[in-house]
Amino acid sequence: MAIGDIIVGIDIGTSKVSTVVGEVNNFNQIEIICNTSSKCFGIKKGQIIDEEEISNAVNRTIKEAEDISNLKINSAYITIPGKYITIVQNSIVKDAKDKLAGISLKDVASAIVQVRDIEIPDDKVLIDIVPDKFILDDGKIVEDPVGKYSSNFTLTAQIILADREYTRKLNSIFKKIGIEIDGVVPTTLAERNLMLDANELNDNVMLLDIGAGNMDIGVFNGSSFIYTNTINLGGDNITSDIAYVLNISLEEADKLKRQYGLALKSFIENDTNIVLNTCKDFDEKNKNIKTSELIEIIEARIEEMFSLVNKDLLVNGIKNNINNVVLTGEGIVNINKSDIAGKIILNIPVKMSTGRLITTVPTTYRTSYSLVRYISARPYAKTVSSSIDTKKEKKLLKTVLEKVKDFFYS
Repeated sequence: MAIGDIIVGIDIGTSKVSTVVGEVNNFNQIEIICNTSSKCFGIKKGQIIDEEEISNAVNRTIKEAEDISNLKINSAYITIPGKYITIVQNSIVKDAKDKLAGISLKDVASAIVQVRDIEIPDDKVLIDIVPDKFILDDGKIVEDPVGKYSSNFTLTAQIILADREYTRKLNSIFKKIGIEIDGVVPTTLAERNLMLDANELNDNVMLLDIGAGNMDIGVFNGSSFIYTNTINLGGDNITSDIAYVLNISLEEADKLKRQYGLALKSFIENDTNIVLNTCKDFDEKNKNIKTSELIEIIEARIEEMFSLVNKDLLVNGIKNNINNVVLTGEGIVNINKSDIAGKIILNIPVKMSTGRLITTVPTTYRTSYSLVRYISARPYAKTVSSSIDTKKEKKLLKTVLEKVKDFFYS
């Protein structure tokens, strides 16, 4: 990345769109210029059901960001749910062109181009190449082989493929508002470096992002991205359960969930009365219930959610690769003891995310901010800047290289 690069990251969730605009400062860190969000209900059960709704929501966040930053945004990076992603592990051996001079940047760039040479199914499209390990001819694993003296090196990488139809819809959505797509990144891959702490980055970890309507799974064996998927349940399902069982409004159900959110009845300290203000039962305008009745509803849904995750891991043969689980997401952060509930069901240590920077970023913007950080840290990238103009002078900064940058390795 280059000092002054401006990166726009957009996360399209099941309840909102959030946008972050960040700039690479003199310390090669991301400095947030602005962040914006807008409600959006164009995705349901992981499916895009209303392109117009999503386009309008994205456009609202873009326009607000432009007003705040005095920039004209022409392109952005976006996230994609894990259910539309296929990860292909690949490796190649590359000879150093000049053994006496050491491995060059050109050698590495050439290797990255070659490692993506796989057979891609007709219903998939390549969206990313994640260089994983570089192994020198003496077997030593290095983070960066440039300048190392070795006759050859082995590159292992993850080739990230996306569902062609879903990406077509994304392109259609952004085309409606005149925004180019710089790149598409799996949600949990983008979140990894923000949500995990230093020790977890080197461990075999599952990152579980529980949002309003989806649970995104990302499994990492150290630096290797080995699995991702999406299960179509989230925090809104808990709210709906409360509203249905207690026969109250969704607004009151959400308020109760946030106020009394607890994943396990066994942790109730004082089983007090709760007055329901919107109860629709006949002659029960101000019905009273016990806290335990509310928590029982939450506990049942939390148990189902973790059980579905557990089933997915077992069916796909992934569970034995996981040492720890890290929870994040707006759908779970306000429900106490959800990590303990997860540990009971998954039989794996579970904790809430404690990444070093996570407390500095509002929950609403954590995924889009993670995306900006992920892009800014791309190794061997020719460019990462989104296409940005100032409102006073068009094309002052940088034009986009191509519609999808093919992740910089051409």
